[in-house]
Amino acid sequence: MTDDNDAIQPASDDQFQERILSTSGGMVGVCATLIGLVKVVETTRALSHVDQYAGCNAVLFAFSALFAYLAIRTPRLSRSRRLFATVADLLFVIGLVILAGIALTFAYDLI
Repeated sequence: MTDDNDAIQPASDDQFQERILSTSGGMVGVCATLIGLVKVVETTRALSHVDQYAGCNAVLFAFSALFAYLAIRTPRLSRSRRLFATVADLLFVIGLVILAGIALTFAYDLI
């Protein structure tokens, strides 16, 4: 018999940072794919700035991955470890919001 509380225990900080590291890397790939698709579509449609925004967003995700990596590699009792983790979290969430905004505005032909 298992306790239901064990299933909802929060993961350690290392697990969160590992997830941010791997997901940020994937999101860089998503942004790169978006850039490629936009370049193909732009040959038949008017020019847009979606590729430039997606490129900037890819850099944001890359920095998120970098700070998550630094948080994992920094000693546990270091104050900078918490700073790296916080910066990685913020950059990741900001990148997700921006990517959703890019998708929404591109879908409605606003950019």
